[in-house]
Amino acid sequence: MPSAHGVNKVAQVTVAFWIMKICATTLGETAGDLLSMTLNVGYGISSLVLIGLFLVALVGQLLSRAFHPPLYWAVVLLTSTAGTTMSDYMDRTLGLGYTTGSIILVSCLATVLLLWRTVEKSLSVSNIQTTRAEAFYWAAILCSNTLGTALGDFLADDSGLGFLGSAALIAGLLGLVLLAYGFTRANRITLFWIAFVLTRPFGATFGDLLTKPVEKGGMNLGTVGASLVLATILVASIAYTAERRVGSARG
Repeated sequence: MPSAHGVNKVAQVTVAFWIMKICATTLGETAGDLLSMTLNVGYGISSLVLIGLFLVALVGQLLSRAFHPPLYWAVVLLTSTAGTTMSDYMDRTLGLGYTTGSIILVSCLATVLLLWRTVEKSLSVSNIQTTRAEAFYWAAILCSNTLGTALGDFLADDSGLGFLGSAALIAGLLGLVLLAYGFTRANRITLFWIAFVLTRPFGATFGDLLTKPVEKGGMNLGTVGASLVLATILVASIAYTAERRVGSARG
């Protein structure tokens, strides 16, 4: 029997959630590139290191008995950072290319969601009451963030849209999801996962926009500068939401 922890340990889906998610996934892109390329560690070793850190943080998250914003967002960030290097390893080191890599990762995400729906009878992201359901939740997040890197790189490098054009395209698609949420009866869980997947390539392309040279369409902040800016924004956002949560509990 799956263990039940009786409380919802994942973040509630609000506007603040999406802001921090985009920030975390963009930071994952720049931090992953910082380790694998700027520091010249390589995609393979970087992936092993980051997967190890992700597993350590994930165990802490699964064993916790309450929602801890810093721990939760640390796991999200590490899925994004590990996803960046894993996707790059598949696409570049193994030579699979962005298209093949994306197809593989779409299949992985679809498999996780299908198993989750089959076993738990739900794909709810707001009422997760068992450790097993939470494990499916994090597996889906890891797959979606890895997929997002491949999709973002494909749009930015192979589609001809460039960094800014790719970010604008994905932002438009996210806008359509928002309109569907506000004005249709489309399934909310389906819309959540579409938005969750799309925010990762948005973060990937936005990260490239921040780090790449001006002649390549970027802002030339570099991986170090962009990572520091994004980390500051994310930490401040987590601290703000955590303080609001404590204030609400006291009130």
